[in-house]
Amino acid sequence: MPLDETLPFIPVRIAVLTVSDTRDLTQDKSGDTLVARIEAAGHHLADRAIVRDEVAAIRAAVQGWIAREDVDVVITTGGTGFTGRDVTPEAVEPLFEKRMEGFSAIFHRISYDKIGTSTLQSRATAGVAGATYVFVLPGSPGACKDAWDGILGPQLDYRHRPCNFVEIMPRLDEHLKRGKLKG
Repeated sequence: MPLDETLPFIPVRIAVLTVSDTRDLTQDKSGDTLVARIEAAGHHLADRAIVRDEVAAIRAAVQGWIAREDVDVVITTGGTGFTGRDVTPEAVEPLFEKRMEGFSAIFHRISYDKIGTSTLQSRATAGVAGATYVFVLPGSPGACKDAWDGILGPQLDYRHRPCNFVEIMPRLDEHLKRGKLKG
């Protein structure tokens, strides 16, 4: 998609959460993949953490970042499959004020071209919570590359046309500012 080079690049602040019972920062290839792409694009890494595949731990980390003024985007990696320990969507989706249905559809379209019907084994999802974008990705480096290169990189670039996530960030909390509609 085209970039309007006459517009300035606007960096956003992104937190990366890896969900895993077995990895630490020295073995976190998916987290490393995301951090490298975030920094190469010119964005700011606001924070990074690893938590176990436990609903309370995942939800607490994501809620903490949503509450921070210095975090615009949260990206999680891991815990999107079907095993008993894969609980990231269950932990994060209740936080969404608005679901981003198209993210999952586009992610699976991109993934299908790489891994075929195996893409069905991912429950990648996304939404907006507390005026923060939240993306829930599978735990493989390939899936993180696909999501960043095919969706997040372009949509988190203010110069991307015809539209992008960055240009609507200031309006994500309009419902909080205007209060409940009288009816």
